[in-house]
Amino acid sequence: MLMQNVSMNYEGENVAGIREVATTAGVSMSTVSHVMSGKRHVAPATRARVEDAIARLGYTANPAAAQMRSGRSGAIALVVPTLENPFYPLVAAGMQDILVPRGLLLTISESNGPGGQDVLRHLIARRVDALVAAPFGLNNKLLGELREAKIPFVTLGRVSAAGGDLVHTDDVEGAREITTHLIERGYKKIAFIGGEKEAGTTRERFEGYARAFGSAGRPLVDDDIVFSQFTRAGGRTGAALLLDRESRPDAIVAANDLIAIGILDAARERHLSVPGDLAVTGYDDIDAASLVNPELTTVENPAREIGRACARLLLERLDGDVTDVTRTVALSHRLIVRQSS
Repeated sequence: MLMQNVSMNYEGENVAGIREVATTAGVSMSTVSHVMSGKRHVAPATRARVEDAIARLGYTANPAAAQMRSGRSGAIALVVPTLENPFYPLVAAGMQDILVPRGLLLTISESNGPGGQDVLRHLIARRVDALVAAPFGLNNKLLGELREAKIPFVTLGRVSAAGGDLVHTDDVEGAREITTHLIERGYKKIAFIGGEKEAGTTRERFEGYARAFGSAGRPLVDDDIVFSQFTRAGGRTGAALLLDRESRPDAIVAANDLIAIGILDAARERHLSVPGDLAVTGYDDIDAASLVNPELTTVENPAREIGRACARLLLERLDGDVTDVTRTVALSHRLIVRQSS
């Protein structure tokens, strides 16, 4: 019994597990403990080796011990507009890839709806250790309160309150590429359906659509531009406005895949073939994009890697490896051409 108590007394962790991680990573046991506790500086390259070893071995920290040592809650929050969009659960999965080996708990909340703006203040009051937020539904004043509370945070997209980091892909360029694809395929009347007009994602993807028109020397037509919601129902409603006109479009650029799937619903209800009568494109490349009929042409937005990047930035803040300077991680996108265009 004495030996068992001793074996659990190395900074509150299991010695056997730490020893195996240390051997695999080629570091000392104390270095592994420092990486897992976050209370001492460890060089980023060394920490990456330790985290890789932890992940490969499936080793999990003792979270209760880590919280007692650090005074932290052990909780990281992810605040997103909606969990109905499969993109955000994939972001959460990517965060967990990095956080779980450190013994940290990820909590997920929605911000787009009644009481949505109270979510952030509730999380601040609960003293979460760090937070990732998709800024739609959360204004800069609220994000500024995070900074004042000295809670590290990352925003998904190009807009961040002072003191926070950013992770994004180039939505403008991605939307320009997919619109240019339709132009080059010979479609003449290309409409756009966005989500909520005030959302940063809508603005950036509409800007890409507009740039493609400008490069092709085509004028934007106000009647061909519709703003709805980032949902399947929003796509169906927006498409109805366009497809029931006498001069309907022969292609529609959707601001995300859920909108695009709603457009396919509306086309089917009107007995329009895709892409024969109407080409449709999405954005994000959620799993459903390749499962619907026809399969969606879309832009890959690497949700899981976005989540991993967010978690790494937060851990570097929590470990004290960076100053207050805002850091930006820009990830690549990829045009995926499928049957719908």
